[in-house]
Amino acid sequence: MATDYDAPRKTDDELSEDSIEELKSRRVDKSASSVDVDETEQAEGFELPGADLSGEELSVRVIPRQYDEFTCSRCFLVHHRSQLASESGGQMVCRECAA
Repeated sequence: MATDYDAPRKTDDELSEDSIEELKSRRVDKSASSVDVDETEQAEGFELPGADLSGEELSVRVIPRQYDEFTCSRCFLVHHRSQLASESGGQMVCRECAA
């Protein structure tokens, strides 16, 4: 929307001169225009482009955990042994979780 900076602007006195009736009518107009919309219904009809991945095939190669790696008992991520912070009762914890 273009703004005409040369147009005269209302002063503070003119802004305060708005009648109570005019302000009330604006409030009624705003409340009358609001519509209750069920977000679930609205989301069901909306589909993202390219969202159907049923024909896709995964092309990721999964490598088993190596001898020098461990699985953290808190975050369940596989880390190198150099990231091992503590081990007690077979429960290994990485440095990030121990911090």
